[in-house]
Amino acid sequence: MKRDAATLPDDTDARPALRADPAADAAIAAILGATAADGPDLVTIGLLNREIARWQTNADLEGWRAGADVPPHMAAALEAYLGSASVLPAWADAGKIARAEQLFMELSMASCTLLFCASLPQCYVVPDLAAVLHVAGQLEQHTDYRVRSTAAMIFPVMMRGGLSAAAGGGVAQALKVRLIHATIRHLILRGAPGQAPVSATIAPQGPGMHHALYAHGWDVDRLGLPCNQEELAYTLLTFGYVFLQGLRRLGIGLDQPDEEAYLHTWNVLGHLLGIERGLMADTMDQAQAMFETIQAHHRKTTARDPDPRPALGQALLGNLQTYIPFGLLKPFPVLLTRYLCGKDASRDLGLDGPVSWAPRMAFALAMATVRGIDHVARRFVPGFSLSRLGSRILGYHLTVKLLMDQTRPLKLPETLLNQVDSVVRAWQDDPRAPRWMMKAEQRFTGRRHGHAGTSMNSAGAAADTPTDAVREA
Repeated sequence: MKRDAATLPDDTDARPALRADPAADAAIAAILGATAADGPDLVTIGLLNREIARWQTNADLEGWRAGADVPPHMAAALEAYLGSASVLPAWADAGKIARAEQLFMELSMASCTLLFCASLPQCYVVPDLAAVLHVAGQLEQHTDYRVRSTAAMIFPVMMRGGLSAAAGGGVAQALKVRLIHATIRHLILRGAPGQAPVSATIAPQGPGMHHALYAHGWDVDRLGLPCNQEELAYTLLTFGYVFLQGLRRLGIGLDQPDEEAYLHTWNVLGHLLGIERGLMADTMDQAQAMFETIQAHHRKTTARDPDPRPALGQALLGNLQTYIPFGLLKPFPVLLTRYLCGKDASRDLGLDGPVSWAPRMAFALAMATVRGIDHVARRFVPGFSLSRLGSRILGYHLTVKLLMDQTRPLKLPETLLNQVDSVVRAWQDDPRAPRWMMKAEQRFTGRRHGHAGTSMNSAGAAADTPTDAVREA
C-alpha cells in the first residue's frame, strides 16, 4: 500500500525546517554540552572522531563499547545512540533492497556519471545547504575530497549486503554521517537546537572548518535549523529521485517496480540518517512533487547575498572537467549537467554561462543521434543503448581517475576497500552490450578487456589496483 505524499507547511511551527534529529542531537549535546559559549571543543571533537572511526563494518556496531580512555559521559552517549539507531526499520523490504543493489551493479559506471552530473549538483541548489558547505570550505577548496566523501557513503550502502549483512558497511557509514550532521548543527547554533533562536556572526577564533562553522552565525526563525528535516529529505531525494529521473532523461529509465525498489532502499538509508518516515517518497510521482515543492519554496524564501551556490557549482564541475582527456569534450560535464538538471537549477548554480559553439554543437548532435539510434535499434535488439555506452565512458573516467586514482583516498576500512575494488573491476564489462560496443568502450577509456587500468600512488608510481593506490596514499 502506498502512503500519501508528505506535505511541507510553510508558516507553522510544525514545518520540517524547524525539526532536526532528536536522537543524534541528544547524543552530541551529551558529549559536547548543551551550550558551547567558549568556542568549539576541538579536543572532545577529535576524541569523538577517533571513536566513530572504529565503526567500519556493520558487525562492529553489535555490542560496541567505547575505548577505555573515553570519558564516561561520551561512552554512555555513543553506546546509547548505537543501541537505538543501528536497527533497520520494520518496514524495510529485504527483496527490494537486494534488487536495488543488483541495479547499482548493472548500471555500474553510469551510476557515477549521474552522481557527478545530477545528484551532487542538485544537492547545492537549496541555498541553506549550500551555505553550510560554503562556510566549511568543503567544496570550493576541497572539491575532490567532498566528492570522495560522498562516494564513501554511497558505495558501502549500495554494494551487496551494505544495509543487511554483518560484513557490509552501509549502516556504519550512515550512523557516522548522522552524527556529523548533528555536530555541524551544534557548532553553527553554538549548542543544542532550541537553546537560542539566533547565533550572531563573530570572528573565527582559529583556522579550520570547526571554527568557521562556530563563527558563521544562524537565524533559526528565518532559515530554520541547519541540516534540518526538510533539507535532509531533499538531499535523500537527490540520490534517489534525481538519479532515477536522470536515467529517464538519458533514455535508459527503469521499470516502475525497479524505480520503487531503488527509492525504498534510499528510504531505509534515510531512516538510519534520522529522516522522518513522513518525509520520504515511495513513488516517483510523490518524489517529484516533494522535490519541486522544496526547490520552489527555497527559491522564494531563502535568497542570500552573496549567493554561495554559483561558486559551489562551478567548483564541482570545474573539477570534473580536469579529468576529461579530450579538449572538445571538456565542457561535456557542464552541458550534461544542464541537460539533466534543467534551466532553473543550472542558473542557480551559475552553470548557464556561455560555452563555445563547437562543444555545444557536438553535445547536441551526440544527444540527438544517440536518442534516435537507440529508439530504432531497440526495436530489433532489446537492451541496445548508445546512451548507456556514453554514460559508462564518462563514468569510467570520473570514477577511476577521481575516486580511485588520488593521493587523498576514499576513507573506507580495508575490507570495504577490497569490496570497492571488486565492484569497480566487475564494472569493466557490460553484459548487455554487444562485442563491438565493448571494444568501442575500451578504446575510449584506454583500458584493456577486464582491466581498470593502473592507478598512481602518492609517490607517482603505478599501483597494481585501485585499492593498492588507496593503501599506499
